[in-house]
Amino acid sequence: MAQGANEENGTAAADTDLPEGLKIFGSVLQNLRRSAGLTQEEFAPRVRYSAGYIAKIEQGKRFPPPDLPERCRPVLGEMAAGVLTTVAKDLRRKAGLASWFRQWAKIEEEALTLYAYECHVVPGLLQPESYMRQVMRCYLPPLTDEQVEIQVAARLERQALISERGNTAFSFIIEQHLIERGLGGQVVTQNLIDHLLRCAQLRNVELLIMPTRRVEHAGLNGPLHLAETPSREWIGYVESHEASLLYTDRNEVGTLLQRYGRMRGQALDSEASMSLLERMRGAP
Repeated sequence: MAQGANEENGTAAADTDLPEGLKIFGSVLQNLRRSAGLTQEEFAPRVRYSAGYIAKIEQGKRFPPPDLPERCRPVLGEMAAGVLTTVAKDLRRKAGLASWFRQWAKIEEEALTLYAYECHVVPGLLQPESYMRQVMRCYLPPLTDEQVEIQVAARLERQALISERGNTAFSFIIEQHLIERGLGGQVVTQNLIDHLLRCAQLRNVELLIMPTRRVEHAGLNGPLHLAETPSREWIGYVESHEASLLYTDRNEVGTLLQRYGRMRGQALDSEASMSLLERMRGAP
């Protein structure tokens, strides 16, 4: 069964997580500050922020700056800084991932196998920072500088899946035109190609390029993602503008697996894909 983002069990329910997370962080900071015997007026200058700004963070009305836990370390101690870092990490992840994507992100973290086909943008798990920043510059309505930093941090954190889950098999199929588009200019594109080549060298990563010219193509319905769970069940995921669908019905997931399998045969193999990337990078 396909589960929509607006359904009761869909990812849109996570919209309430962020304001609640801000309140939790603020409460934790307030309790740690009080345990240290400091008022807001005494604490604020020691962490190089205004008392008013600290008050708003503690009230859950401001997103904590990324360096706040480190600034608190010499003031509140190692343990307090560690607690703040952990709480901030969870908050940053919720803020940096779209509400309709968070459910899939949780599935990714436990998956034994992950497949992804993309024809619009390079998959987030494979984006170098310069490329992801350019992608975010294209968002409409525009993001604030703070929103960009939060989303970049969350995406970089999510990318740790590839290096930390060495037993998870990752397979990516990306369209050749995504690189040829030159998003962000020559330097960003060269950085992207270098990053893709490095990722493809990992033993648990398969990266295949779908050539621009193909007589047949099984992915005309658009991007798709598939995950094999620890219970050996497969789940499918597709998304569009500000929405997503999660597939759990075996027949529907089987159709997505069939399409992905056909595309693996239609794409260039690993060796040919790497050769193409190297040529696009400028190798003779």
